[in-house]
Amino acid sequence: MKRCLLLITSLAYGGAETQAVRLAIRLKARGWEVQVVSLTPPKAYLEELEAAGIPVVSLGIQNKLPNPRPLLHLARLIRSWRPPIVHSHMVHANLLARLVRPLAPVPVLICTAQNIDEKGRKGSGRLRELAYRLTDPLCDLTTQVSQAGLERYVQVGAVPRKKIRYIPNGVDTEHFRPDPLVRIHLRQKLGLGDVFVWLAVGRFDEPKDYPTMLRAFAQVAKERGEAVLLIAGDGPLRPAMEALARNLDIAERVRFLGLRQDIPELMNAANAYVMSSSWEGMPNVLLEASATGLPIVATDVGGNPEVIINGKTGFLVPPKDPEALAQTMLRLMSLPEEERRWMGEAGRQYIEANYSLDRVVERWEVLYREFLMRKGVQIE
Repeated sequence: MKRCLLLITSLAYGGAETQAVRLAIRLKARGWEVQVVSLTPPKAYLEELEAAGIPVVSLGIQNKLPNPRPLLHLARLIRSWRPPIVHSHMVHANLLARLVRPLAPVPVLICTAQNIDEKGRKGSGRLRELAYRLTDPLCDLTTQVSQAGLERYVQVGAVPRKKIRYIPNGVDTEHFRPDPLVRIHLRQKLGLGDVFVWLAVGRFDEPKDYPTMLRAFAQVAKERGEAVLLIAGDGPLRPAMEALARNLDIAERVRFLGLRQDIPELMNAANAYVMSSSWEGMPNVLLEASATGLPIVATDVGGNPEVIINGKTGFLVPPKDPEALAQTMLRLMSLPEEERRWMGEAGRQYIEANYSLDRVVERWEVLYREFLMRKGVQIE
């Protein structure tokens, strides 16, 4: 039986969650029975998963206090449904999947790490790396979404090299694609006229380093008065960033759009994409921006240089350097429109060849079958 349980820390509009949902829906379309289990109460994607016929179960975790009930709940789910594969995503789900395995054995457990550094909001990730190392014997394989992340996990001893592989995130290149009509419509709707539009998408949290982006854009706005920055997303640091934009006297040039369901349309409306992250795994938004044909300016961290061909599909800059980010944004803006369009086209071609969702899902299926064969498990 082609049956897979996907375990994830949360269901929200984040990069890791989006990848897990896309994988679940594509596996279902390819004839797999799929069930999604979220450690915390779902906040997104329920309608999409239900429409695809994929059950969603929440373990109901709402705080960090130790509680054996979620572990026992998950064990009962696995024992009753008996999937040959459990595939977990994100650090907490990875660790829980390993801890539950002695209580509910499964033939294959694959754990996917979604970031180059699994540190939380309050400090380093050393404890999490130690937890990965201690629980590694309980899983069959750890995968990383970036080569940089893979190398770091091996370097810090979180995973032995023989038990880790690289499988990147994937993007639906039909959903994210250039559309001139959408571009015209949304720019008119947003009242953008002919101004140069920078777009950023992401949660207002420490890793995204929005202060660097806003300080860089303040310099850009000073030299190129026609520029506008759109930021789609929400999070705990949003009020502080809105205050910073006012202090930098760019509040009229920066639009905080909040959570949006029309990211492909926003990407079509933009002229270029900007990312200021201080660390990353394999950012979905860069894959999506390139697939939409946007030239990109991003920090040289994590998997970013694996997505952006520096000087060809965009430009890479050092992290936490507003001056370098601003000058590179100005450099891209000064290029002829035809050259920016060529960069965007080259970016889309690169994404189609290396990160299309269908190609990535095929890699997952090959991996599943490989490990099932190793365990002598036959599936239809």
